[in-house]
Amino acid sequence: MEELNLNQAEETLPPVGPKTAMVSIVGRPSVGKSTFLNTASGEQISIVSAIPQTTRNAIRGIVNTSLGQLVFVDTPGLHLSEKKMNLRLSKIASDQIEDNDAILYIIDSTRDCGEEEEMIVRLLKPFVSKLVIAINKTEERGANPQKVRDFLARKIADFPSERIIEISAKNDVNVNAVLQALYALAPEAPHLYPEEFYTDQEVEFRISEVIRGKAIERLEEEVPHALYVSIDSLKMANENLLKVRASICVERESQKGIVIGKGASMVKSIRVESEKTCRDIFPYKVGIELQVKVDKNWRQKDKVLNKILS
Repeated sequence: MEELNLNQAEETLPPVGPKTAMVSIVGRPSVGKSTFLNTASGEQISIVSAIPQTTRNAIRGIVNTSLGQLVFVDTPGLHLSEKKMNLRLSKIASDQIEDNDAILYIIDSTRDCGEEEEMIVRLLKPFVSKLVIAINKTEERGANPQKVRDFLARKIADFPSERIIEISAKNDVNVNAVLQALYALAPEAPHLYPEEFYTDQEVEFRISEVIRGKAIERLEEEVPHALYVSIDSLKMANENLLKVRASICVERESQKGIVIGKGASMVKSIRVESEKTCRDIFPYKVGIELQVKVDKNWRQKDKVLNKILS
């Protein structure tokens, strides 16, 4: 990063500073919230995909610097919908907005600021004192940060200009400036996690998200929102091997065939790539046994939603 390398080796970092803040990352689907979280923390914490609403949970990533500790919560994308699953996702996001110390509102500079953006601004207005706004994707063709600034000037009059920052989360441009603006809002408080932590996700959740991410990458728009991943069992075979039995669950038999692929080629690819990614995350090997199941209309079942959106 431009002024402070947040991801350099631990022994060369200055001591973590005295400030601590829980920070909600909010915005419409696919504005770059997960990309920002991964860039800021220096690790893959959240799934990055062009598919809207890939993030389903409030996912935590932790940034430690000489200024302090920021605990980011990557919330599901906010948009207008009355579907049961989308309403649950919106509640997860809105709960985090109210409870946390600071809010990072990310806006896509390549998209028009329409009805959904206005809805988010209305939601955030009571919390402007703890708000930082990042105008993202400025590296892309068609980006128009000024149009976003004009929208914000109309909807949030007198918002401090120093807390509106143009960034490229993908290319790590001005990410550090956003962190500094958030630190300025953070109170002095005890840290919530040890300095070496970059996430508090449990092993089961991380593995399920890795598998879901690999499935989304390969299936593009054919299936993604119609699947979830269930971890059926976890067992340490020895100190160097964690054995995992997992299921990719879809809504229809036709989707099951797509996920399995010809000669089981698709599900094998998802398994192999998931194991490779897990090797980079955990200090032991992860062996995955992966199957595909049909769970009809799971997005309307409270039992399933309570499990995967908890």
